[in-house]
Amino acid sequence: MDGARAEIGIIGGTGLYDMPGLTDVRDLALETPFGLPSTPIRLGTLANRRVAFLARHGRQHGLLPTEVPYRANVYAMRLLGVRHVFAVGAVGSLREDLAPRTAVVPDQAIDLTRRRPLSFFGDGVVAHVGFGEPFDEAMRQAWIAGARAAGVPVVERGTYVTMEGPQFSTRAESRMYRTLGGDVVGMTNGIEARLAREAEIAYATICFVTDYDAWREGEAAVEAPEIFAIIKASAAAAATAAAEAVRRGPTGERPAHRALASGLLTPVAAIPDAARSRLAAILAPYLPAK
Repeated sequence: MDGARAEIGIIGGTGLYDMPGLTDVRDLALETPFGLPSTPIRLGTLANRRVAFLARHGRQHGLLPTEVPYRANVYAMRLLGVRHVFAVGAVGSLREDLAPRTAVVPDQAIDLTRRRPLSFFGDGVVAHVGFGEPFDEAMRQAWIAGARAAGVPVVERGTYVTMEGPQFSTRAESRMYRTLGGDVVGMTNGIEARLAREAEIAYATICFVTDYDAWREGEAAVEAPEIFAIIKASAAAAATAAAEAVRRGPTGERPAHRALASGLLTPVAAIPDAARSRLAAILAPYLPAK
């Protein structure tokens, strides 16, 4: 990879397909044991920090939430040395006070997906990482400060419900998410958070509310055109908030950076060679030096 490295990753969601302000830019096509990432990763400098940017759904938005190669995306970040990822997403609101154009920085997650790989592990190597706090606190605070610096109204906590999609919610489903304690609903961020933890990457997300989900009785259910109009209007604010979050992002070790220290259950000596090779970028700190 010609020495290509980055300190911080940014994963752009719907509407954020590039990262304004990046300098010294190059695109890097990476292959991983889990396939190709959504797009070539764009490396550059932002706020005096080396950044790797990735458009989650592709630069032309060609990937459904169920088609996003989450493992390849996260693993590619780890191959580049990224240990902190700031993610951006679009969500529906499950609360009356979370109006469209508000940003939420969630601190909890509920995952209701059923068709997506949720782990790097298996096939001879077992890990159970702690996930009680799914989003890194220092990075959450960087997102909150970044949003305020960008003039974006921001709510500091909330529970992100990851639904399967790609259809939007039924009214019954939307009411269920509220009963479960959800504050916003999306289709992507919970998966990334799980995989980032296994890859020992500190991860946090900012969610831009595009609509009220279908729970509101007496109102028309959400439709794509109105959502994408708000997403388009929010893209510039999302990019500015991301740049400010990168500027304020942590530099030292975070709890996520040692998630496998207690979570890796298979003795290192018993890990099959194929698994060692497949997970080399993640397991490197725990494997004997050659």
